[in-house]
Amino acid sequence: MSDIVKIENLEKVILEVRGVRVLIDSDVAQIYGVETRDINKAVTNNPDKFPSGYIVELTKTEKSELVENFHRFEKLKHSTVNPKAFTEKGLYMLATILKSPVATQATISIIETFTKIRELSRNVKELSTIQDKAQQKTLMQRSGELIAEILDDDLQTSGAETSIELNFAVLKFKHTVKKKRAK
Repeated sequence: MSDIVKIENLEKVILEVRGVRVLIDSDVAQIYGVETRDINKAVTNNPDKFPSGYIVELTKTEKSELVENFHRFEKLKHSTVNPKAFTEKGLYMLATILKSPVATQATISIIETFTKIRELSRNVKELSTIQDKAQQKTLMQRSGELIAEILDDDLQTSGAETSIELNFAVLKFKHTVKKKRAK
């Protein structure tokens, strides 16, 4: 599998607009390996997939602020179209619509992450009801592995130790994960 787009690697291009963290359409196009017009066409052709809260259309003033404050948006200076800004939900939905190999990998990454989060959630619920110490230990070990995968999937089990502690009101969960950077 080629390099997967990791949402945590997008931090440097995430902006805050109207109190919401977003990615501007031109940045999204670059991340997904398509043209900005492809992004806008996908939104136009699938309006039902982008309900309120998925996309913010910038105003002329907001566009001007982008151009003034970020060199990468200089090409917007003379554009007659105001850029679209995608919230996290809009970004995920867009990944399911776009047909580039990078967008496909991003979609797979998103699905895998959410699957791990759901499994972790089920494990935490189950831990609070299980009395058998051996079962608890197995579930805690798997939960620790899931946490490590969710936080950084470039880490592999080995040498150095990292302790992960979560407190879920009625259940305190502590697990030590042995890991080192993959080469």
